[in-house]
This record gives sequence, structure tokens and C-alpha cells, in this order.
Amino acid sequence: MDLQQIKQRFGIIGNSSALKQALNISVQVAPTDISVLITGESGTGKEVIPKVIHQLSARKHGSYIAVNCGAIPEGTIDSELFGHEKGSFTGAHDQRKGYFEVADNGTIFLDEVAELPLTTQVRLLRVLETGEFIRVGSSQPIKTNVRIIAATNENMLQAIQTGKFREDLFYRLSTVPIKLPPLRQRKDDIHLLFRKFASDFAEKYRMPSIRLTDDAIHVLNNYNWPGNIRQLKNVTEQISVVENSRDISGEILQTYLPDYTATNLPILASTASKESDFSERDLLYKVLFDMKKDLGELKKMVVNMLREGTDDLSSEDRNDMISKLYPEPGTKRPNLLAEPYIYNEDTTVHTPDQYGNGYEEHIEVEESLSLEDREKELIQKALEKHRGKRKYAAQDLGISERTLYRKIKEYDLK
Repeated sequence: MDLQQIKQRFGIIGNSSALKQALNISVQVAPTDISVLITGESGTGKEVIPKVIHQLSARKHGSYIAVNCGAIPEGTIDSELFGHEKGSFTGAHDQRKGYFEVADNGTIFLDEVAELPLTTQVRLLRVLETGEFIRVGSSQPIKTNVRIIAATNENMLQAIQTGKFREDLFYRLSTVPIKLPPLRQRKDDIHLLFRKFASDFAEKYRMPSIRLTDDAIHVLNNYNWPGNIRQLKNVTEQISVVENSRDISGEILQTYLPDYTATNLPILASTASKESDFSERDLLYKVLFDMKKDLGELKKMVVNMLREGTDDLSSEDRNDMISKLYPEPGTKRPNLLAEPYIYNEDTTVHTPDQYGNGYEEHIEVEESLSLEDREKELIQKALEKHRGKRKYAAQDLGISERTLYRKIKEYDLK
């Protein structure tokens, strides 16, 4: 079966090289039992690839079960995946088979696998290594012959670094990695997908299909599509139902894309790690402190010039300028690079005499440059911003909730 037949059978639309590569890898690994990890942004159609692999494999007559790991509560996910014995926990009135037992000789697709709790990851690793699992509340191992295909839209290496995902499980799952490209990297496929969705909705709602003008096609292709194919399908359905005219102009299309900016300039992808936001903040602090140091050096040069004297300034003007550069102890002066601070009362400052002599430079009290202080300050601000909700504060900071909890205890934050 060639790629064109596969695309027709599974309703896959597109001719981009990255999409063809993903399908080619799927066809090659289908006859094997190798574990596959599918990565890509949300809405790129990752759920289609496991179906292709299953239907082209020797397991096609066995069960195919798709599990959304992020939609199952942490307290019940072990029971869902591996089953449980009667009386193993409150509410366990009967013995129950899990997905791994039901899908024996078939395929299990674990969508959003990065959302699995660490305890469940240990159980899953055992299935991959030994082909055995144990029901909740039991001590008897059960054999299973299941092929596992996983998918995630998260940066797995970052998840490993933050302790959210086990490194050994990652390498067992990603024996063969398949990456699906975001829609913005499939420019030639965007209009094809729009026309397909428009035709489907026209048939569904029994109305003429919508069409795009040339300027609308330009808008369509230049939009970033952060929600990828899912967002494109949603926008197409909205326009099909709401608009009376079947000819859609660029102006009309833009009303359904509120964050549209007409530009072809490179943009930062939405998949950039939140961890990088932290790095940018640290870099900004460094730049500001370097600027502050440079200003200090410049100030010293000016004072030296004033001390040496110049024919254009009187000694009174020189004294006045020096006093502005170095105020008396205990007085405040504005600082553009940091919060205003007060000079140390113990610092000795000698004002030059009328000849510009006898000047001694004072010592400034610098604010703390400790990274721990900065980290503590940022964590405190994130907690205040989200009113103490650790989950959202951790997302804003780009760290796991477990790491944030540890930092809160370490810094004794409220």
C-alpha cells in the first residue's frame, strides 16, 4: 500500500515533506512490535498515526484502545490501566480488568503520556520490560502481549529534567520517535485542509460550501495557527454556520482570527519552553547590572576630569557637579537601574576643596545579586499573581508543581 492509498484510507490530507516522512516511518515500523513515541504540538493530528500503525500491523484484528492519560484522575488511573481486585480500595465492589488485560494481542495508544503519575510510570516500565503487570490490590503478576504507542505535546527532555517524567521510561517508549509538524510549517496544506473541512460542513449542515477569495487565502496562509489543524477545523465550522455569504474575504476571515498580524517575519514558536522565560529574565537582570557598572565607570571618569580642572568651568561649578554625582551620606538619589537606595551612613565622603583637590571616592551599598534572592522574589510574585494557587504559579514559572512546593518549603514562603 503506497502513501496515497494510506492517506485516502485514513483521511489524511497534505503533501508536506515532514508529513510524508512521518507516514513513511509509520509504515516501516507497523509490522514490528517496537514501541513508538509520537511528538508534536496540540492539534497536529497525533491520534491518526497510531491507527495507521495498528491497521497495518499483524495486530489489526486485535483490540485497539486509545487512552487519554490527562483525562483520568490520578487516584484511579492505575485501576483503569491495570485493573483491580475486589475490595482493593473503597468502591471496588467487584474485580475489574484493566486496559492492558483487555487489549491483549492488540494495541494501546497512550495519549498525553507525560501526564502519567510517577507511580504509574513505574508500572508501565515493568510492562515494557517484562510484559507483566499486577492488578491493584493483587500480588499475582499477569502476562500481556500489548504494543504500546504513546504521544505527547510536551518537551520530554524538559519534563525529565524537572522530575516529571522518568528518563528510563522515555527511552523505552521512544524506541522509534515520530514527529508531526505544526500547521505553520505546512503552508501548502493549509488551504487544502480548509477546503476539505468546508466541504464536510457543507454536507453536514446541508448548505453550499464556503469559498475563500485571493486575499483570504493570503490571510489563511500567513496566520500562525497556534491550535494547528484543530483550530483550522473549528474556524471553518464557525464561518460555515455564521456567515450568510459563501464567498469569504480576507477582512471577514480576520474577524475569526483576533490575534492575526499580517507579517511574514519569523516568529517565536509557541512551543518555546517556559524555562526560557526564566533565562530571559536572568539575562535582563545581568544586562541592567552591567549597565549600572558602566555608568559607575563613566561617573568616575567625569570626576577625574573635574578634579584635573578645565578652563571652561569655575571651581564652584566643578564642586557643584561633583556633589550631584556623589550626594552627602544618608541622602537618596534616583537610580534608573534599580530601586532607590540610601548611601551607607558610615561611608566617608570628602568634598573637594575650591581647587578640586582632596577628593576620596565613597563606597556604595549595592543591592544583592544573589540568584537565590531573585528566584525567591520571582516565586513570591508568581504566588501573589495567582493568589497562592501553586498549580498555576508553577505553570507561569515553567517548573513542576512538585519543584515549586519544594522551593516554597526551602525559602519558607507563605
